[in-house]
Amino acid sequence: MNSQNSATAQASRLVAERFPGALGAVLGGSAAQGRAAATSDLDIAVLLPDSDVSRREVIRHEGRPAELFLTTLADVPEFFAWDRGRRRGTVLFVYAEGLSVLDPHGHLARACARARAVLADGPPPLTPGERERDRYALTCFMDDLADTTPDQRYEQLSVADLTLGKAAHLLTAHHNAWAGIGKWLPRRLLSADPARGKALLDGHRTVAEHADPAPLTAAVAEVLDLYGGPLREGYAQRWRP
Repeated sequence: MNSQNSATAQASRLVAERFPGALGAVLGGSAAQGRAAATSDLDIAVLLPDSDVSRREVIRHEGRPAELFLTTLADVPEFFAWDRGRRRGTVLFVYAEGLSVLDPHGHLARACARARAVLADGPPPLTPGERERDRYALTCFMDDLADTTPDQRYEQLSVADLTLGKAAHLLTAHHNAWAGIGKWLPRRLLSADPARGKALLDGHRTVAEHADPAPLTAAVAEVLDLYGGPLREGYAQRWRP
């Protein structure tokens, strides 16, 4: 049995044992794509009757960690809208690209179709205020990174991480593409913009391996150019309690 089939079988046992009243379940993430290691966690979305409560749980099943996204049927539209608003679509991708584990009444198929439709629409665009705030923040990170020296490794690496994250956020937003964090940041970034995304990732790697911030700052400058260039003096933000 290959790793994908093994993960699907384990997910099926987990759902049967812990959620006997489930209306549907889907296995997502790396396990569904056959890219997971034996110790990787299982990402499982479970549809529950409306008498239950929507929640997120992390458990261990048969020695393997599992992250569970538990949603009642009534909460699906609101939950998908919330997930879209975060711009990462974590659970949307589980439903849209995962492997069916349980679907006795067709509820899962309808939820998956809805997830695919939401993903096709893309994440919400940045508001003008968000664009200016993020443009200013990325400019600050870029300037701080350029000012670091090889003997300031702690500061340099910390700022490089912030710079990459903010640049990835703005670049994916520019393309109306979904963002990611962790291992999904480079995957989503390269999918949204192979050339600029690779320049950012290569620049970040150069900081880590050679203490040289120049390639990353140059890549960031290209991202900022998409938004009108760096933003320093002249930036203002209204504060409200």
